[in-house]
Amino acid sequence: MREALKEAEKARDKGEVPVGAVVIREGKIIGRGFNQPISGCNPVAHAEVLALQEAAAHADNYRLVDCELYVTLEPCTMCAGAIIHSRVKRVVFGALEPKAGALISQARTLELPFMNYRVEMTAGVLEDECSEMISAFFKARREAKKAEKQRLKLC
Repeated sequence: MREALKEAEKARDKGEVPVGAVVIREGKIIGRGFNQPISGCNPVAHAEVLALQEAAAHADNYRLVDCELYVTLEPCTMCAGAIIHSRVKRVVFGALEPKAGALISQARTLELPFMNYRVEMTAGVLEDECSEMISAFFKARREAKKAEKQRLKLC
């Protein structure tokens, strides 16, 4: 998860929501990703999707049955689908995503009866650190918007 946090820092430094992900096989990282939908002008450039893509290219196989995905924030519905379709063995995440989390918070996508593959899940790994990174990002964003409003009032 510490490596996923490093990826999240890359997203934060680009002005993206700080989410990072890594794919592990046999104790080695084979895929990395950080949120890039804004800078990449790509609505599907979430950390999980990018890490899964890199891992699949590394494995030369779109099925990652012997891999684990570590991500700093509970995945959304799109990413939950990618996780299922990639056939990762287990997804591990840090912070809950109360607004759009698709594993626990708003939906239990991995448990839907019509899904033809089951993914193990572990929640809350380095939860405080992962939550703090997200919270600090949005706090700074709110403060910047407030300062900009104040600046415009003075003009």
